[in-house]
Amino acid sequence: MYAELRDTAGELAGILWREHTVYRERGGGVVIRGEHVRRWISLAPTGGKDRALLRAGRILDGGTTAPARTEVVVDLSAGTAELAAVCRSLLADVAAAAEPAPVPERGGRAGKRERPGRKARAPRPGRPRKERHTSAGSLFVMVCVVAVLGAWLYNLFGGRGY
Repeated sequence: MYAELRDTAGELAGILWREHTVYRERGGGVVIRGEHVRRWISLAPTGGKDRALLRAGRILDGGTTAPARTEVVVDLSAGTAELAAVCRSLLADVAAAAEPAPVPERGGRAGKRERPGRKARAPRPGRPRKERHTSAGSLFVMVCVVAVLGAWLYNLFGGRGY
C-alpha cells in the first residue's frame, strides 16, 4: 500500500506545486509539503482497498505543521486529475480558514472606548504600549502584606497591654 501511496503522492505533488517535498510519515502514510505556499497534504491508508485518507493543513512559523483542517476519504483508483481537484478543494478550505477575520472600521469598533476630549499618548519608541491594570492576584498579595504588617505592629505596640 505504501508504494501505491508514494507513487500517487509523487504525481499529485508534481501537479499541485512546482516546489515540494514528499516524505513518509510514522503511520505509513505520505506527506507532501509545499513550503512556499505554507501548506501540506497527507495521504494515509484507511484499511480499505484502493482508499486513502486525504488530509490538508498549514505549515506554521518555524516549519512545524498545524493539525489537519480538513480531511476526506478518496478512491485511489480515480485518476490523478480527480485527486488533484479534491486536493485543491481541501487546500482552498485551509487557506480560507487561515485568513484573519476582517477588522471592522474605526466607527463600528467595539471594546475599549476613549474618553472624549482626551488624546491617546503615543508609546515610547522601541517599546510596546502597555495597558495599566491591577489584577485580582496583585490586590490579594497587597492585602496579605498589609495584614501581616498590621499583625506585626499590633504585637509590637498593642499586644502587651501597657
